[in-house]
Amino acid sequence: MNKITPVIFLCLFGLTSCDSLVDVNYPVIDPDGLLNQTIPLPENSKKIMEGIYSVELGQEKFGEQVVLKWSGNNLSIFASKNVSYLVMQGGSIDSAIYFLGYWRHAISTDIGVSKLSISSDEGGSQILKEDSLNLKVILKGTYTSQDGSNNIPFELKYLRPFSDFVKQSDFYILAHRGGGRNSEYLQASENSVEMISLAESFGATGIEIDIHISNDGVPFLYHDSDINLRLTQKTVIWGNIENFSWFQLRSFIKLKNGEKIPSLREALEFILDNTTLRFVWLDLKSEKNEIPIVVELQKEILQRAASMNRDLEIVLGLPDEDKLNNLLAFPDFQNIPSLCELDVDMVRKVNSKVWAPRWTLGTQVDLVRQMHNEGRKSFVWTLDEPSFVESFMRDGEFDGALSNYPSLIAYYHYTR
Repeated sequence: MNKITPVIFLCLFGLTSCDSLVDVNYPVIDPDGLLNQTIPLPENSKKIMEGIYSVELGQEKFGEQVVLKWSGNNLSIFASKNVSYLVMQGGSIDSAIYFLGYWRHAISTDIGVSKLSISSDEGGSQILKEDSLNLKVILKGTYTSQDGSNNIPFELKYLRPFSDFVKQSDFYILAHRGGGRNSEYLQASENSVEMISLAESFGATGIEIDIHISNDGVPFLYHDSDINLRLTQKTVIWGNIENFSWFQLRSFIKLKNGEKIPSLREALEFILDNTTLRFVWLDLKSEKNEIPIVVELQKEILQRAASMNRDLEIVLGLPDEDKLNNLLAFPDFQNIPSLCELDVDMVRKVNSKVWAPRWTLGTQVDLVRQMHNEGRKSFVWTLDEPSFVESFMRDGEFDGALSNYPSLIAYYHYTR
């Protein structure tokens, strides 16, 4: 089993330029190689563990309750307090279960090591036997302080499984810019394949990515219209990013954390082959009419997904009337999966599968219900403010939410 060894680079506001980087390493997670001695948990054991847990020790950091949710080999723990989350890996030794990872406050740079275990007589044996009847699980361990100088007691106690509402829900948790913005100081750059690989551990079931077109017709991931130090390292080329060929972009540009700009094909093939993400929102940012190129690739990847029995939706995001009109001019536009950010009349005009209004417009329950009655979904964007996340999840009827903090959306969804 691989060790977790993420690295992060932070830009400190006290410096004269965001191009002056301070190297801030994530803590060493498994210096003694414990994870290599463990046996991975069976999938059924992982499912049994998932649910709502009370925080018996550590409430000052993580609040009174948390959500435990597996994504592949990662056990993620989501909390509402401080928009906190933990990402851990683990396995069994004999009839005990051990987890090592890191904790993080998503709205700050606070981070530390987390260690938890389940002894045989406090749920380990029951989990490994895949016995969910009268489940009693206690995870005990520590988390380190921000500076790593103190090991603070941490204890979680199983309360309940996810509700029937949650189990039957088709709610979409969408991560902005592939998983989060550069300003969230994550382990990878926004709109990179490396960022997409992290999205599920942050709670995401889908992602939004931004699409531009090179001057020789290659669609690629990037948010801004220009090459700048917010998104890239220093380079010899500057100006409008769409003025350059794909060869030039790949040869001369490195994203903020050193990755290469991915083509849309690379990103979609990675999603298809290496994740269980089930929704991709292609936010069209080009100054050109990118729809003919993007639609061809969209169709190809969706056909491959269908041949694999893979649950994957890919939609063209329509943020303005120019993009909508470009799609309307395209043959058979009614059957091209799209998401429209404009009013519901425009949604109907282009026959979008999803209506996606800005969160500042409120929950708009009546319009959401109209969309549901027409067989369409409704997503809200970009929902980040913790107090509004809670109210939207409680009072709204949206089918999904786009956020820079998917872990917070996940917490409020799974605790419903």
